[in-house]
Amino acid sequence: MNSTILSSILLFAPQTQEGGSGGFGSLFVLVAIMVIFYLFFIRPQMKRSKEQKKFRENLKKGDKVVTIGGLHGKITEVQETTFTLELADNVKIRIDKSAVAMDSQSQIGEQK
Repeated sequence: MNSTILSSILLFAPQTQEGGSGGFGSLFVLVAIMVIFYLFFIRPQMKRSKEQKKFRENLKKGDKVVTIGGLHGKITEVQETTFTLELADNVKIRIDKSAVAMDSQSQIGEQK
């Protein structure tokens, strides 16, 4: 993806007729675009990823969660890389920790 963006930037960078006089301007534009991409796309995504990882690490037995597939359940057991969820009476499933999307309470609060 980055090589495609970079080649697009270089394709549309201003070209000069005289040799070397516009090199710094092109370089400045390229650096400015890279900084903008970092600030608006890469950095926020890294922040969301870090928050999601912290959320999953802090889940404990008894927490109500929603999986990325939309299943609502209560955590009954926490293993190293998986959770056991109770969906209903005597209905338990084991899921990977990365499959937990959000806390069940936060979704209920958004619907009101």
